[in-house]
Amino acid sequence: MPDLPELDAEEQRVLGSLLEKQRTVPDSYPLSLNALRTACNQSSSRDPVVDYDEQTVEQVGRRLKDRGLLRIVWSATGRRTLRYHQTLDEVLGLADDERALLTVLLLRGPQAPGELRTRTERLHHFADRSDVEQVLARMAERGLVRELPRQPGQHDLRWVHLLGEPAVAPVVAAPAVDRDAVLADGPEARDQRVRASYDAVASSYSEHLFNELTGLPFESWLLDRVAAHADGGAVVEVGCGPGHVTAYLADAGAGATGIDLSPGMVAEARRRYPDGTYEVGDLRRLIRPATGPGWQAVLAWYSLIHLGASELPGAIAALARPLDAGGWLVLALHAGAEVRHVDEWFDAPVDLDFVLQDRAFVVGLVEQAGLVDVEWYHRGPLADRGETTERLYVVGRKPA
Repeated sequence: MPDLPELDAEEQRVLGSLLEKQRTVPDSYPLSLNALRTACNQSSSRDPVVDYDEQTVEQVGRRLKDRGLLRIVWSATGRRTLRYHQTLDEVLGLADDERALLTVLLLRGPQAPGELRTRTERLHHFADRSDVEQVLARMAERGLVRELPRQPGQHDLRWVHLLGEPAVAPVVAAPAVDRDAVLADGPEARDQRVRASYDAVASSYSEHLFNELTGLPFESWLLDRVAAHADGGAVVEVGCGPGHVTAYLADAGAGATGIDLSPGMVAEARRRYPDGTYEVGDLRRLIRPATGPGWQAVLAWYSLIHLGASELPGAIAALARPLDAGGWLVLALHAGAEVRHVDEWFDAPVDLDFVLQDRAFVVGLVEQAGLVDVEWYHRGPLADRGETTERLYVVGRKPA
């Protein structure tokens, strides 16, 4: 194992950005100076967010070149432009799984294994959290990373790279949240808890929320847009609960169908809206409608809120796949950095974990699923309605 290079914060950001883009945008790699500056300064998947000018990035590139950690080459085709290519993975002899973890540690600082698994999805596929932990242990033996002591408020131990002091944000960051903690005993057990909990509250839930849209003008506006876009075509709401959103879309002229994991919720929807179509089903196994080549819109209206972060890429891809060309995917979620546990809801005992998601992460997954014209809306809680979480709405279109 060669001696580890000692990297300052700017060098870590430049090398981390090059390592990332080499995997995620290979057709544009090596990066031009302007592209490298943009990669360093992007606001998503970076902690802290920085604002380097071209002179700073160019100076860092020269320092790294002099140390043998970067090559500056001419573009092979087109306009002759200097481009930047990292060699850190060659110098350290990194395997693909090690490379992915080190990339994210360089870009986002200390993180827990669950966070690392989620954030390396585009760089390397880890089968599960234990797979990440095994690679971290191997890297620790090589002196590349180490485990940090657990801090108050943290649910999981975090890991840090040993290539220099990690960059820190100018303000104190909130404790890291492990959004995969909901999968501690496996996805099947979690699904069973969700199903049983919603079955238990189906009647009370429906009674409290059947007319909620009358007090939500933004949500009504968004649903009206969906119905207008569908123009009478097939629309499906996955995780429809007691059916009021599906019924709203049907009243607006859409050919709306509701699907839910909870038989109790589906029974309640059929009782309240006997003219509607409601079925028991799993959003991760959504198929195309029988009446056409694809759905004009797929809505996951607060139906992804019990999934771990590592499950979201597959779930969003599964929802985008059966869209018709030009069809919309519409997501509604709770926004934040927290996992909230509830053991009583609508006066009934339940066992539910609500996962609050990061806006940039969700938007990135929608784009990763191949959707375009992505728009998002983020609103605060409505105190007069008893809301305690911020809300996130994301819309993406399947290309024609």
